[in-house]
Amino acid sequence: MSATVTKELMPWLLAGDPAIRWQAMRDLQGAPKKRWHAERLRTVSEGWGARLLSLQAPDGCWGGGIYSPKWTSTTYSMLTLRAIGIPPDHHPAQQAAALVLDKQLGPTRDEAFMRNLAACDSCIVGMDLSLAAYFGIRDARIDAMVENLLAEMMHDGAWNCRRHRRPLPHHSSLHTTFNVLEGLRDWLESTPKHALRTDVLNAEKSALEFVLQHRLFKSDKTGNIINDKFTMLSWPHHWHYDVLRGLAYFARVDAPHDERLEDGIALLYSRRRADGMWTVQHKYTGRTFFDMEKVGGPSRWNTLRSLRVLRWWER
Repeated sequence: MSATVTKELMPWLLAGDPAIRWQAMRDLQGAPKKRWHAERLRTVSEGWGARLLSLQAPDGCWGGGIYSPKWTSTTYSMLTLRAIGIPPDHHPAQQAAALVLDKQLGPTRDEAFMRNLAACDSCIVGMDLSLAAYFGIRDARIDAMVENLLAEMMHDGAWNCRRHRRPLPHHSSLHTTFNVLEGLRDWLESTPKHALRTDVLNAEKSALEFVLQHRLFKSDKTGNIINDKFTMLSWPHHWHYDVLRGLAYFARVDAPHDERLEDGIALLYSRRRADGMWTVQHKYTGRTFFDMEKVGGPSRWNTLRSLRVLRWWER
């Protein structure tokens, strides 16, 4: 266990929802798989995961739509279940992941599917790829999605979902880049052997260099903060970017330490309360089924996520 995790913090994390418990046991406590996996299974019968699963309609959807309304649609509900870490073989969730892909892009890799894919925002393609990879969809459409994201990279090495809109963007977006990266990383982790792996790993390296050039949240030209919301710890972040989301990705891939990460790490330390916890500082407007945590209060989600980052950084 990292020295960053005080003896008071672990009991507090373990007293939370099964979603927090199993991840804290695995990532902070170093518990054997048998223990944390048993806790993970409880996410479908207790707490936030069970509550959200109970809201799935008979047609397999949430909120009456596939991508909208935000944040109660099927896509965003499934992304929440992905973050909770419900078992990927949970059948109703697998069916919903297939439904998202079928309705948003198409049920087979035909001409209509390829047209829809070409017209779809890269953010959404990244989200769909994440859900498909996590929940075990394996067909020719997945290769097409990976190929599409590789082809959509901009000249600066990352992504912008407005690439084909007027006015044409001249710069990648941190929002889009992390929606794409997380989808590609879920694909990498679920696809150990594939002809596209090297290309995807090179794309990931290029995109992370783009992020480093911006020191996670600053202009590469002026050094000014790009957007004040980037410095606020949100949960759930939905499609939005913030520094903790960026750092969490660097920790996830066990990236080499780079001095250009230090501003973000310093920001994360500065957001820690005297009791060792972090809060939810900001929530994005939109309808929700229920709030997992309240803005301003101690957040098990952000504390877990921050401790993961610091465990990686301090190592």
